[in-house]
Amino acid sequence: MTRLSVEMLAADAPEPITSAGHAQLGIAVLAGIAVIVLLITKFKLHAFLSLTIGSLALGAFAGAPLDKVITSFSAGLGSTVAGVGVLIALGAILGKMLADSGGADQIVDTILAKANGRTMPWAMVLIASVIGLPLFFEVGVVLLIPVVLMVAKRGNYSLMRIGIPALAGLSVMHGLVPPHPGPLVAIDAVGANLGVTLALGVLVAVPTVVIAGPVFSKYAARWVDVPAPERMIPQRPSEDLERRPGFGATLATILLPVVLMLAKALVDIVIDDPEHNVQRVFDVIGSPLIALLAAVLVGIFTLGMPAGFSKERISSLVEKGLAPIAGILLIVGAGGGFKQTLIDTGVGQMVLDISEDWSIPALLLAWLIAVAIRLATGSATVATVSAAGLVAPLAADMSTTHAALLVLAIGAGSLFFSHVNDAGFWLVKEYFGLNVGQTIKTWSIMETIISVVAGALVLLLSLIV
Repeated sequence: MTRLSVEMLAADAPEPITSAGHAQLGIAVLAGIAVIVLLITKFKLHAFLSLTIGSLALGAFAGAPLDKVITSFSAGLGSTVAGVGVLIALGAILGKMLADSGGADQIVDTILAKANGRTMPWAMVLIASVIGLPLFFEVGVVLLIPVVLMVAKRGNYSLMRIGIPALAGLSVMHGLVPPHPGPLVAIDAVGANLGVTLALGVLVAVPTVVIAGPVFSKYAARWVDVPAPERMIPQRPSEDLERRPGFGATLATILLPVVLMLAKALVDIVIDDPEHNVQRVFDVIGSPLIALLAAVLVGIFTLGMPAGFSKERISSLVEKGLAPIAGILLIVGAGGGFKQTLIDTGVGQMVLDISEDWSIPALLLAWLIAVAIRLATGSATVATVSAAGLVAPLAADMSTTHAALLVLAIGAGSLFFSHVNDAGFWLVKEYFGLNVGQTIKTWSIMETIISVVAGALVLLLSLIV
């Protein structure tokens, strides 16, 4: 980025709410993040409250008037929820419909029926990647763990040989591929093109999940050889259903929003004329809101009705799907408020100046910031929204593809080395019946491999596209 472009960007940027120097702003950032980390890890305060208090602390340490800090935080929270809140809600509804109708089980059983001993890890990573598209990570884990445990027990497979590929598929989708909350928030923060980010995310995700899943699982199975714990094999959702949707219809429903968003990105590249009728049509049907809404509406007919659900049960299912995401929406919104506070206090411009003066590649800087926050807070979502706020100004002078790669660099960094301050760490530990050391040697290392491989691929792509 040239000095001229930095000056132009500074001229166009909103007036900071504080005139503090770089040293004071740097201390303010560290103090604000330290407050968030301390509240989450030491006092076990919910991430929403921690981010809110951390934003106020950031503004106070930066010397900004508290009323203006509150205004910045509120504006950021509102714009973030407005940008991604409906998308998260639609994704939650689709995921709930997929799970309760037995559609997820149908995909699992169909793929497993065609897999044998040697291909089973690859089958598991395929299942997890497909199922993980519309599902939040925790929901995907709860849905797939019973399958992992049953396959390992009945086929006499190593639990890690089957479990690691499934976890890798879910984790990669969660960190790199929209419409998951983290990537959506980062896209919104840096102003990246969703279709291009989705296409590049899939491109990065495929080799990443292969290396962190089937390949790494060979070593994980040698390091940690444990049987599937009997007590953790729960009932599968579809066992109470008389019938369930077909494989083809379920797969088509899951992939519908992805296809629509990718089609929009392709049309934008091929036609590149905002006034062209074809591009205008695809701009509508390929927008995340319409793509996900279409998948939910189609899912009523392809998932709900084939499972024998009445109109009342489908309505109840939608309501139940929305209930668990309240916490996620609040965390994402507070992360947006923290991001806006960072920008309005002048921290974003400070990061821009540091990147230019120190000649640090923007993508590497974004990855490192996300890694640091992930290690400190344990939350991939908090790492994503906080890092996106810090590096958002770097995207102003980037091409469409490099802005998308910036989002992916943040997502990759947010997955680095999950450990004892991450809820996912304990979820995996308990479901698989592992001790802390075994969980670190399998799950934590797998997450680190995903982060490093994806980050390296993003940097490699930046030299090509």
